[in-house]
Amino acid sequence: MSRRAAIKGLTAVAAGMGSGLFSQSAAVAAPGVLPETLNHTRTFGVGVRSVPVTSTVPTHLSVSGSAGRLRTRTAKGWGPWEPLSGCAGGDRQGQYDAAALVAMPSDTVEYQLDLPESARVSEMNVVNGRAIGTLSSPGGRVLIGSAERDCNYYSRKAWGADENLRFRENGEERYPLAYFPVQTITVHHSAMKASADVMADIRAIYYDHTITLDYGDIGYHLLIDSSGNVYEGRYSGVDPTPVFGGPTANDRPQMANGAHVGGFNAGNVGICVLGDFTSTVPTPQARRSLVLVLSALTEVCGLDPKGRTNYINPISGSTKSVDTISGHRDWLATECPGNAFYPFLAEIREEIARSR
Repeated sequence: MSRRAAIKGLTAVAAGMGSGLFSQSAAVAAPGVLPETLNHTRTFGVGVRSVPVTSTVPTHLSVSGSAGRLRTRTAKGWGPWEPLSGCAGGDRQGQYDAAALVAMPSDTVEYQLDLPESARVSEMNVVNGRAIGTLSSPGGRVLIGSAERDCNYYSRKAWGADENLRFRENGEERYPLAYFPVQTITVHHSAMKASADVMADIRAIYYDHTITLDYGDIGYHLLIDSSGNVYEGRYSGVDPTPVFGGPTANDRPQMANGAHVGGFNAGNVGICVLGDFTSTVPTPQARRSLVLVLSALTEVCGLDPKGRTNYINPISGSTKSVDTISGHRDWLATECPGNAFYPFLAEIREEIARSR
């Protein structure tokens, strides 16, 4: 079967513009089943807009520009207004697209947006679509290059990446693979309050990055949840391990180019800790897994966890001097990975260095 034939029937979802997507019958996918992502895109102007939910409740909203505020109404009444926030990423040089991604209460009957500027709103449902595949089981260890670490690991097939989304209708890959030696590692937060279904949150990030923001794939190489589970992000090739692929360079593995820091991606591994750490910090379990993953990456890539890197983008020639283990805000004007979390990166660097 051709790639075009394989993705036939998913085109309307990938386009994200069909007004009738949420009219499909809703039936929560059985455990171990991958549901098709449903999406309906709207454009709203400045001001307050009330949107009743008339059929399948969106599991997540993506609001372009990441400015303004949102509140939802359930049978209990209106919840509080919450600020919208997101961080800029992008797969192309100089692209700094941003969107706020919000997990919606499952019993939402209406939502309101208060927008300071026009915005595109994607209503996603990553739970109620028809079954399009099965999920694999997670593993108890993650292999990063030649370094193994003891933490629960979910491959793309385990959390439910619909690989068809990475391809256009004509079969072309939206974000073709390219490999580069690792120069630096950047830590992010998702800036989204996690829902009770972590894999649904990751599928929403995946769809948002791949289709809504047109990055072509999920931007991060690895993601970590509050329980310390590690998830494979950016597709890196047919091998079963994350981050790396292609030929080695000077006996070091090369990373698949991601889309997490607009203009500074090539040679820059992106790790996202799920949650909003503006005023709170990651759980001890998440912190432990972050340290394990960072120690493995610095080990196999020959990086000094306490060092500085004079980064040179091998595609554009853009340069930046950053800590070898940096935060997103070290690259661009953003609060990521959160005001409460960012100061702890120095402590994490020291811990990794001491463990060697």
